[in-house]
Amino acid sequence: MDYTQKIKEYFDKEKQVIDSVSKEDLSEIMNVLECARKERHTIFIMGNGGSAATASHFVCDFNKGIADGKEEGFVPYKFLCLNDNTPSLMAISNDISYDDAFVFQLKNFLNDGDVVIGISGSGNSPNVIKAIEYANSNGATTIGFSGYSGGKLKRIVKHSVHVPIDDMQITEDVHMIFDHCMMKILWACAK
Repeated sequence: MDYTQKIKEYFDKEKQVIDSVSKEDLSEIMNVLECARKERHTIFIMGNGGSAATASHFVCDFNKGIADGKEEGFVPYKFLCLNDNTPSLMAISNDISYDDAFVFQLKNFLNDGDVVIGISGSGNSPNVIKAIEYANSNGATTIGFSGYSGGKLKRIVKHSVHVPIDDMQITEDVHMIFDHCMMKILWACAK
C-alpha cells in the first residue's frame, strides 16, 4: 500500500500547527529558563505518557546538551524530571494517590524561585494540575505546554505555550519541537 498521501496530509497539518504557535510565548519561556539557570534555580518538569517522555528528553537536552562544549565556569541548567523515578512514582501512587505523584515530590524539593513545567496534551492531567497549583502557591514560576483547548493548565500557569489543535500526536510532536528549538538556540547563545 502507498501511504504517501496520508503522510503528506500529516506533515501538512503539522506545518500548519507550527505556524500557528506563538513564537513570542516561546521566547518568553526561554528567558524564564535562562534566568533560572543564571540564578541557579532548579527547573522541575513533568508529564504523563508521551508527555513524560518529552519531559525526560528536556532534561537530557538542557542538562547535558546545553552544557556540552561550554567553557569552565559556565553555569549549567538544573533540570529535574518528576516522572523519571519509577519506584517513587509507584510508591506515591499506591500509598497516597496518582494525583499526588508530582506534588508530593515538589513538597520535598521546591524552593522559592524555582521553575515548574507541566506538559499535558489535554491540559487537564490531575497530577500535573495539582503540582502546578502547589508551585504557584509556593513561590515558583510555572510554565505549561498544552494542546487542545489548553485546559486548566493553560489558565493557571504564569507562562504558557499552547499547541492549538485537537490531535494528541501533533501536540506531542510540537512539544518535542519546543524542546529542540529552545535547546539549540540556548546552546548557541548561552554564556
